[in-house]
Amino acid sequence: MPSRTRPLQPLFPTLAGVPTVAIIPVKSFAMGKQRLAGALQPEQRSRLGRALAGHVATAASTAGLLPVVVTGDADVAEWSTSSGFPIVADPGRGLDSAATAGANWAMASSSKWIVVHSDLPLLAPSDLAHLESIMSGSRNVVAPSADGGTSAIGSHRPVAFSFGVSSFHRHLGVLEDPVVVTRTGLLLDVDSPKDLAAAIAAPRGRWMRDVIEG
Repeated sequence: MPSRTRPLQPLFPTLAGVPTVAIIPVKSFAMGKQRLAGALQPEQRSRLGRALAGHVATAASTAGLLPVVVTGDADVAEWSTSSGFPIVADPGRGLDSAATAGANWAMASSSKWIVVHSDLPLLAPSDLAHLESIMSGSRNVVAPSADGGTSAIGSHRPVAFSFGVSSFHRHLGVLEDPVVVTRTGLLLDVDSPKDLAAAIAAPRGRWMRDVIEG
C-alpha cells in the first residue's frame, strides 16, 4: 500500500522545560529501506522500519529523554501518536530540514536536543543516557557510524546539519568543541543487506529475526 503523506501539525506547539529531546526523523515505513529490497520483501521492510523506530524511541524514553518523531507521513504519525511519542511536522526537504525542525522545536521548549537515527538496532538506553550526561555540561556531542556517517548529534543551539555520506567529518566542523562518542549501539545503522546481517549476528540485534520472520 502506498505511503500516505499530508501536511501534519505537531501534537503540541512547544512545552516549557521538557527533558532533553531525542529527535527521531522517520520518512516512511512503507517506502523505507529500499536498499534492502534484495534481501527483504516490502512487508518485511515496512515491519522492520516500524520496529526499529520503536526500538530507538523506547530506548530514548527509557533513558529519560523525550522522544519526538519528525515525519510528514500520515502512517508514521499515526503509529507515533498511538505509541505515545509526539510528532513534529517534517518540512519535506530532506533529513537536514527534518533535523532542523526537531531541533527548533526543542530549543523553543528551552531544551537540549539529540538527533538520533531511527535505524539503530544495537542502541541501548545507556548509549543515549551517556550522550545526555555529557551534554549536561553544555557540551556538544557527535557519534559516528561505522561507515563515516553520523548516528547521533546533540547540542543546545542551532546547528547547520549536513547528513549524508561522510557526514561525521562535516559535523565536526560545525560543532563547537564537540565530544566524540563511539559506542557499539551507535555504530551500526541498517542501510544495506550487509548491515542487516551484521546486526542480526550481534547479540543485541538478534531481536530483529522475529520481526523479519513475522
